[in-house]
Amino acid sequence: MSGLDVFTGEWTVAVGFPGAPPARSVFEWILDGTYLAQRTEVPLPEVPDSLAVVGPDGNGGYTQHYFDSRGVSRLYAMTFDGSRWTLLRETADFTPLDFAQRFTGTFSADGDRIDGAWEKRMPDADWQLDFELVYTRAR
Repeated sequence: MSGLDVFTGEWTVAVGFPGAPPARSVFEWILDGTYLAQRTEVPLPEVPDSLAVVGPDGNGGYTQHYFDSRGVSRLYAMTFDGSRWTLLRETADFTPLDFAQRFTGTFSADGDRIDGAWEKRMPDADWQLDFELVYTRAR
């Protein structure tokens, strides 16, 4: 889990919706460094605030447990190779799988920016861009 230290801290998040104000995301270690928590607040009523908890999956990767203010709970398979962050959900879990989701984010060389995008795939279709996110380290 120590390989995830680069995430810790406060981030400003530019959300790829027209006119969307910046969001705030904080990553912090919880339970004596056993898990990494991410809390995100988005100042748009139509976009949910969320809490995600990352832990090891037992196979060298991670599982992200996602919860949001709509009452949605999901599990994502997560990888991180030191610069590329991925999240993938292709099977139903706590909620039905109406569409598959994946996120890919790339850290800048200095670790102070993450350029990312969420994609979705409807059944029997190809991946399509859902929206982009740009994380910028606030402190």
